[in-house]
Amino acid sequence: MTRIDAKFAELRKAGKKAFVSYVMAGDPDFDTSLELVKGLPAAGVDIIELGLPFTDPMADGSTIQLAGQRALEGGMTLDRTLELARTFRQEDDTTPIVMMGYYNPIYSRGVDLFLTQAKEAGIDGLIIVDLPPEEDDELCIPAQAAGLNFIRLATPTTDDKRLPKVLQNTSGFVYYVSITGITGAAEAQATDVGPEVARIKSQTDLPVIVGFGIKTPDASQAIASVADGCVVGSAIVAELANGKSVSDVLAFVKSLADGAHRA
Repeated sequence: MTRIDAKFAELRKAGKKAFVSYVMAGDPDFDTSLELVKGLPAAGVDIIELGLPFTDPMADGSTIQLAGQRALEGGMTLDRTLELARTFRQEDDTTPIVMMGYYNPIYSRGVDLFLTQAKEAGIDGLIIVDLPPEEDDELCIPAQAAGLNFIRLATPTTDDKRLPKVLQNTSGFVYYVSITGITGAAEAQATDVGPEVARIKSQTDLPVIVGFGIKTPDASQAIASVADGCVVGSAIVAELANGKSVSDVLAFVKSLADGAHRA
């Protein structure tokens, strides 16, 4: 059982929905990013998604693209992202960390070496947005063999014919992208999301977590009420980009987490 599996078991027992937060590793610099990540569990975050900066983040909107650029310009690398996770683990051995990003940096490192290093650093799962199920032998299956969850995205365009393929080697949870398009582009609506979550849950026992387009505590509550939890990324990253202090960003995160936990 991974930390992700354990966390969902704990939440189910407590009758609570999950709140997942995304932050870009190294934005705006290593030390600020580490301080933020360390503060997330106390702000109510159940699972941390740690963005791996990449030069060509095609699924991301401008907010997260710019965060990645700031991180890269500040010297953030795959090694330093793993170092951030490793440092976090010195104080917190229970909060799950999911690394989210693109395949190129992992391919360049070499899959076997990357998986060894990620496991050692305390990474629990991967979301690699540009590896479809047809490429499962590339990273998904080796990752699961190494003890990491491989979390897949389902979208509004994932029809009933495609869905079983998406689910077949997924573990940890399913990440449902609530809107078509890039991150941070529009607002998610619970009335649209609810039936789609139900459709996915009819074909898997995995938790379904909804992300994209969640910006307020009310939205967090509404979306979590029709799923097993929600993810917020762009809205949190934007707070940091707007010059807010880490404590102010964490207060905003807590308001979002409280919303999800009320669902």
